[in-house]
Amino acid sequence: MRSRLAFAALALLVAPAAAQQRLTPADIFQLEYAADPQISPDGQWVVYVRQWQDVMTDRRYSNLWLVRADGTDHRPLTTGKVAESQPRWSPDGKRIAYLSNREGSPQIFVRWMDGGMTQPVTRLTNPPGTLTWSPDGKSIAFLALVPKPALVVGQPIAPPPGAVWAAPPKYTDRLVFRYDGVGEVPTGFVHLFVVPSEGGTARQLTSGDHHHGGMPFGGGAIAWTPDGTELIIPARRGENPEWNSRESELFAVSVKDGALRRLTERFGPDQSPAVSPDGRLIAYTGYDDRKQGYQNTLLYLMNRDGSGKRVLSTKIDNSVGSPVWTADGKGVYVQLDDRGNTKVALVALDGSYRVVAKDLGGGTSAYAGGSYSVARDGSIAYSRSTPLEPSDVAVVRAAVPASATPASKTITDINADLLAIRTLGQVEEIWYPSSKDSLPIHGWIIKPPNFDPSRKYPLILEIHGGPFANYGDRFDEEKQLMAAAGYVVLYTNPRGSTSYGEKFGNLIHHAYPGDDFFDLNAGVDAVIAKGYVDPDNLFVTGGSGGGVLTAWMIGHTDRFKAALAFYPVINWESFSLTADMSSSSVNNWFPGFPWDHPENYAKRSLLSVVKNVKTPTLIMTGEEDFRTPMSESEQYYKALKMRGVESVLVRVPEEPHGIRRRPSHEASKVTTVEGWFAKFRRQVP
Repeated sequence: MRSRLAFAALALLVAPAAAQQRLTPADIFQLEYAADPQISPDGQWVVYVRQWQDVMTDRRYSNLWLVRADGTDHRPLTTGKVAESQPRWSPDGKRIAYLSNREGSPQIFVRWMDGGMTQPVTRLTNPPGTLTWSPDGKSIAFLALVPKPALVVGQPIAPPPGAVWAAPPKYTDRLVFRYDGVGEVPTGFVHLFVVPSEGGTARQLTSGDHHHGGMPFGGGAIAWTPDGTELIIPARRGENPEWNSRESELFAVSVKDGALRRLTERFGPDQSPAVSPDGRLIAYTGYDDRKQGYQNTLLYLMNRDGSGKRVLSTKIDNSVGSPVWTADGKGVYVQLDDRGNTKVALVALDGSYRVVAKDLGGGTSAYAGGSYSVARDGSIAYSRSTPLEPSDVAVVRAAVPASATPASKTITDINADLLAIRTLGQVEEIWYPSSKDSLPIHGWIIKPPNFDPSRKYPLILEIHGGPFANYGDRFDEEKQLMAAAGYVVLYTNPRGSTSYGEKFGNLIHHAYPGDDFFDLNAGVDAVIAKGYVDPDNLFVTGGSGGGVLTAWMIGHTDRFKAALAFYPVINWESFSLTADMSSSSVNNWFPGFPWDHPENYAKRSLLSVVKNVKTPTLIMTGEEDFRTPMSESEQYYKALKMRGVESVLVRVPEEPHGIRRRPSHEASKVTTVEGWFAKFRRQVP
């Protein structure tokens, strides 16, 4: 286990002794998270990814840990400052395949569980991903980029021997040539491969100028048929896939010769295939794309030949994902968000369903997240997060009556050492009516540690991004740190948030930002009415879509003492022509191109209300953010400066969207919030 001495020394330097019982920004280096728990086929063991941060290198790492399903015999499988992920049990439970970069670039490794021997299975130039065992355990399928030569126009001259020239120009003929978190999009396409599970030569099964797996530039899903003769994958092989960015189809790929059979053909995403144990049916997710801002992702069934398609999740008015068949083929497990809580539901083949696990989460934030896996007996392992529990592994045993909700058991406690000496802010659920139309709005309040209801506290309204996303009753390190600094923190799910049904999600279709102002402003009023918030000490912040709404709020009210917009969109026209998701913006968020609908773009632009802003505002964005490019923040900053509004622009090197690549940069988000708001915070005895 990694040493904590370096962290302890840093904490003593950055936090005064009186504040040691509260969470501090330096604790970002101390918190650990359990992710991607995979239960063994017999339901006896769980392997999971344990994520941690190193204060000396300022980087995030991950190792594999193993624990019995009853919580005993908890131990590391791998150690070191490496990145390891995607552990997957072999069908017989005797081996684990996983990805590791311990020998340089990420490769597939296999570990034999009886003796602990480990063997690299691939030695590829481009990293593999989405590894999936064959039913007989003899092969592993995966996705990897097959590069192509970069575009060059003309015949460049060559430097003379020994000369040192500048890097050459970069040519592109692609719509998307930069992608957030990826950077410069590599030339080439993602294809499907198989490799012997004991190592050997990987064999490419797909070809052509198309991305396979369903996701742009890597990732997605792969499903073997039980007889091992075919692989079912989503692929982006339709017309103009960069423009039709949500479109994908399912294909069956012959393992023998790579021959393709197309299984779906409607316009819209078809993803996440799962083949029934008897090989007759394929479950998958998707929807008919109506070019809405938000649509529920549905669970479908079809025959293996592609016939007989039908929607199975008709009784669930929320998006579902990650389908997994029961061992007897009588139902399909899915993951879904429901009123800010992520759950696992078991859907019967008649469409009825019951919840079998809840409180899934990734741990780092109140956003939806988490994952699960299922053993042959129906036992479920999942990553659990609650407002006071960052992230741990939980198990639900299968032996319960069909009418009952199974009881879960959390089998790890990986932050017990830190939380034993830190007091977290308590979290309270709140519902309140919007001042626009009395629409019920759901939210949560974090109170400062050692909260005294007789006092008057400053309040931070923290707004989620997306905008089609949801906050929930999950641990959030950044909000807890705001509460530790003495603030009451309110975070809500205004109209347009997911997990409240498709109608609620689409209330902002072609109208965002807009009436969300009333939902958020009414939330502030609802907390003030509780009597412990100083109405003259209000602050607002949020990131991405939350940065958009931060600017929208201060464009409509001057009640906030200060604002901090993280990586916002300010000008929808420039965003739609520069962001990596420009096609989704034009196709789904707006009625068409900016030049055809200038009024719609203009009235939703944050520049349309900047003339009203009086609130001191700080804008903070990563310099490698290609989702909401730096140019958006610069426009807003300069508009504020030219109007004479007190403002600061913060540019964070190396960071993509979210500012979490380096732990110190994430910590700087919190210290910047604290420092900026402290400048304007009214001190109340």
